[in-house]
Amino acid sequence: MKRLQRLRQNVHIRDLTSQIGFTVNHLIQPLFAVEGIKHDGEIEGLKGTKRLSITSTLKQIESDLNNGVTQFILFGVPAIKMGETDYFYNHDFTTKVISEIREKFGRALHLWVDTCLCSVTSHGHCCVFHQNGQIHSEKTLDLLSQSALKFTQAGADGISPSDMMDGRVKAIRETLDAGNYLMTPIMSYSTKFASQLYGPFRNAASSAPQFGDRTQYQIDVRNRQDAISSSIRCAEEGADLLMVKPAMPSLDLIQPIAEKTNLPVGAYQVSGEYAGLVALEKAGLIDFNKGLLETWYVLKRGGAQFIITYGARYAKSLGVGLK
Repeated sequence: MKRLQRLRQNVHIRDLTSQIGFTVNHLIQPLFAVEGIKHDGEIEGLKGTKRLSITSTLKQIESDLNNGVTQFILFGVPAIKMGETDYFYNHDFTTKVISEIREKFGRALHLWVDTCLCSVTSHGHCCVFHQNGQIHSEKTLDLLSQSALKFTQAGADGISPSDMMDGRVKAIRETLDAGNYLMTPIMSYSTKFASQLYGPFRNAASSAPQFGDRTQYQIDVRNRQDAISSSIRCAEEGADLLMVKPAMPSLDLIQPIAEKTNLPVGAYQVSGEYAGLVALEKAGLIDFNKGLLETWYVLKRGGAQFIITYGARYAKSLGVGLK
């Protein structure tokens, strides 16, 4: 019942997941707010996307709002990382960014906050470890849940866990509910593959693994059943919206997941997919704007009810409607 209330009563979510037409409201714009930087930094391959200070983040949002964007997902990148055996996560920077966004823009936008540990750990993994090198599941889920609560208390409209740890949606939902945030939605990275297409993002979020890889907890790209089952588990644990990542390589999964869960399913057009269009443009091989728009239409055709894309801020100029 609470899930239905969250989906029905939130006008931003209704716009985001509407099956009527295709508008800017179906697109979510990522933002990278980075602590301690003096100058905004270009991100190689991600045309139009930068690593921003808090002040620049506010200016960027104002510009994006003027271009019709109303949905954002924030990636906070703190300056001080947790050590390999240090289980203290200082949320001050990300909560400060959230608070300042909320204070300046009120309810003019819907702010999702990515909830993961990869950008706050010195090793770049989406979890913390025991001293023997095994994932410390209990502590990881605790840190993720407390992060979700602190972000919501600071003013986040929705929580988006991207870590792929078993049980994290259930843990976050229980923590939010216990804190009386029953109406805060969870948009889960529910089917996330161990893909080669995340490189530019990892540079942007300072989150590249310092050892090994993420195949221990992300999904093997060959495994269709695990990909679908992962989203079903997130739905059963209390997620309100589901997501496949990367977008185009997961096109065959969107409709089956929607049918099995009866939940809105979106797609994350990841940094490598977007950077591929940028590289083709630089080589004079495609029209970037037309190529970007084509990918969005293909994802919508495949059943995606919303799309996270670094190009959301260009939608209005590409002729994508506002309503």
